[in-house]
Amino acid sequence: MWRFVELDMELDHCYDEYYNWNLINLMHNSALLNTLYKGFIRAIRPPPPRHFHFLYKENLTYLSLPQQAKARDHRRIAQKQSLVMFHDLSPGSAFWLPHGTRIYNKLISFIKEHYWKRGYDEIITPNVFNLDLWHQSGHALHYQDAMFSFDVEGAQWAMKPMNCPGHCLVFGNSIRSHRDLPLRLADFGVLHRNELSGALTGLTRVRRFVQDDAHIYCREDQIEEEVLGALDFMKEVYTTFGMTYKLELSTRPTKALGEQELWDRAEAALANAMNEFAGKGNWRENPGDGAFYGPKIDIKVMDAMERVHQCATIQLDFQLPIRFDLKYNTGSKEKGKQFERPVMVHRAMLGSVERMFAVLCEHWGGKWPFWISPRQIMIVPVHAEFNDYCQAFREKLHDAGFYAEVDVSKATFQKKVRNAQVDQYNFQLVVGKNEVENGTINIRTRENKVEGETKLDDFVAMCQKLRDEKK
Repeated sequence: MWRFVELDMELDHCYDEYYNWNLINLMHNSALLNTLYKGFIRAIRPPPPRHFHFLYKENLTYLSLPQQAKARDHRRIAQKQSLVMFHDLSPGSAFWLPHGTRIYNKLISFIKEHYWKRGYDEIITPNVFNLDLWHQSGHALHYQDAMFSFDVEGAQWAMKPMNCPGHCLVFGNSIRSHRDLPLRLADFGVLHRNELSGALTGLTRVRRFVQDDAHIYCREDQIEEEVLGALDFMKEVYTTFGMTYKLELSTRPTKALGEQELWDRAEAALANAMNEFAGKGNWRENPGDGAFYGPKIDIKVMDAMERVHQCATIQLDFQLPIRFDLKYNTGSKEKGKQFERPVMVHRAMLGSVERMFAVLCEHWGGKWPFWISPRQIMIVPVHAEFNDYCQAFREKLHDAGFYAEVDVSKATFQKKVRNAQVDQYNFQLVVGKNEVENGTINIRTRENKVEGETKLDDFVAMCQKLRDEKK
């Protein structure tokens, strides 16, 4: 009996796109569903319709709510809320409008807060490199068609599609000691990949994007500890987003590079880390599904509609340190053991910031939590005579770091409140004669729940608490 249908594309952190689509996520398209149904009927003879209906009911329950799936489409929400736009003169590259940029910057700031707590060093690397770099890293051989390359004074150059080779140049620029490790280098560099125009889809498949990319250079005996740290990082991120996740360990493929013994030790370190983090039996193994350069942990997260997304990833790499001849001083005086190669850990929590924006947009249905919302507070004066009071409080909220506006239009009071709710302002603050006399505001939520009168300072303190607690 069919219980789960999945179309799983190979996804490697630095060697392939961050686009791993579960077939379930696509089947809200009725035309596609019809095509798949016909293929299913041809595949089984005679066709038992009840089997298909059982599969549909058991695993594709959200398909019974096509309007909800359509309403949550990030392209629709981004347009309605004026978050992002695209233009034919730069297909596959988003124009981030002011309110969309607020969310984008909040996501990056959120990750940077973790970097500060977790001992990462942020670096900035070039966007354009001589193609020789990509020959050295091995990307040119398999990836050049997906790169934007051009001639510069008779030499071939390319815009970077990933950060890892540049980070290897940074590591190799200095003599490293074993005491320097682990070295955690993070980079929000702009990346470009030459996707076919027909494959471009909103923010989930683009040509210009940014990753919350980091590479950890560590000793072999530090692998388990660093992987545990990355898993804990991932847990905090997706717990904040209100998303659940599953872990899978992808092991040595048939065409792997490197010694079997090294692979065995690395896989054991990853398994130990996953056991300690999630407990035995709470993750599964994908034999032979690792990247050719090292084993990896695939992290599959589920959104509010129980769709599966693969955004975060943790991958070990034995090959780039070899290709770039990376070494560190072990401190040993024994001949032949003075230097060793570091292990390179590729890791990302959000993956592509653009794609995570789309995932969260659909996960929350455009109802952004207060801490990340681009429209947090709308102050609604009952009458124009209260505008000055409202503007003064708006300035106070702005100085405290919140997005607040005052509706001074000539619309009716009811229309102002309704507009703010439709525009997804988290709070509408109603101000009338009593509020001005009492030095208060009257709080309503976007769900039209009336919270009542609150002192101005108390409301600011409440907003600060919501922001600090990421709610």
